[in-house]
Amino acid sequence: MREYLVTLFLAAALCYVITPYVRTWAISSGAVAAIRKRDIHTTPTPRWGGLAMWIAMTLTFIIVSHLSLVGKSFGHEAQGIFLAGTFLVVLGMADDRFELDAITKLAGQSMAAGILLLYGIQVLWLPINGVTTLPPSIGQLITILIVLVTINAVNFIDGLDGLASGIVAISALAFFAFAYLLAVVYGFSRAGAPSLITAITVGVCLGFLPHNTNPARIFMGDSGSMFLGLMLAASAITLTGQVDPNAITAERLGPALLPLLLPFAVLAIPLIDLGLAIVRRIVARKSPFSSDKEHLHHRIMRAGNTQTRTAAIMYLWTATIAFPVTVSAFAPLWVSSLVAGAMLAFTIHFTRGKSKSLIGSNV
Repeated sequence: MREYLVTLFLAAALCYVITPYVRTWAISSGAVAAIRKRDIHTTPTPRWGGLAMWIAMTLTFIIVSHLSLVGKSFGHEAQGIFLAGTFLVVLGMADDRFELDAITKLAGQSMAAGILLLYGIQVLWLPINGVTTLPPSIGQLITILIVLVTINAVNFIDGLDGLASGIVAISALAFFAFAYLLAVVYGFSRAGAPSLITAITVGVCLGFLPHNTNPARIFMGDSGSMFLGLMLAASAITLTGQVDPNAITAERLGPALLPLLLPFAVLAIPLIDLGLAIVRRIVARKSPFSSDKEHLHHRIMRAGNTQTRTAAIMYLWTATIAFPVTVSAFAPLWVSSLVAGAMLAFTIHFTRGKSKSLIGSNV
């Protein structure tokens, strides 16, 4: 655990230090978000936060590759995730600067999923009539769909200062806890790629967050949202590859099936927002890729909350769903129920609270 914590904090420190330099380069290169009708920010703000995250991840890989435990995670899968993430950062930087069309970005996201497939990262089985091993073509199709949905779910919530980076940090932390416990408690893998990738993802989000909280001095842009979405999707898919379906017993069913359920739990809020947006736009006879100001964070703000408090509310709802699901894989039902009940009670109390002094009143 200590080596993974070192990795996490190293990634956070590097991202925190690197981000101001990337911000300066983004301004000089013209990668700046102008003010649009659907936007909440009131001043032009540089993008390319994803580049800072990628540089921090790359340097972290180089530095920790020689550690005794973490170094074992640098295998074929980690290499594939790194290359796919690199491709999306480059694509996202182009979009942040030149505003690519939605079809081009979707094609690029599919190509990134294809890179994962080339490195053997794909869904291998589903819990149908017990455990059903999937034909390669079906597994590949499901893998691409998971990647596309996760990337765009993260992208859809990146409309508020600090929102996407905070939610991804919480989601990645839940993934890391599950991956680490799965390795240690159940012995499926002592040091797999998911533990490493999610630890670094948490780190870069925490390092980027101080620069991205309201008022944000830099946005992650599509270079960041697509990169983080891929990290989460790849980690979830890789986890399924670590579980041998033939070794699953009744007592191991929970932790074995959770890799397929955890992505929906940790990304419940972004996925709900994504689903509602698609339905809303189709009903209005608009493109699902069009923009509006009806996302969940827009509605919470219209209820009288500041940007900072709105982000905190969505952080809490994400954690309330993600962490009890993770706990349920390894703890008795009464423990996970107790954790879920306590977190739900606090989140509802905070969401309904009138006082904003605990979070701040800056807009």
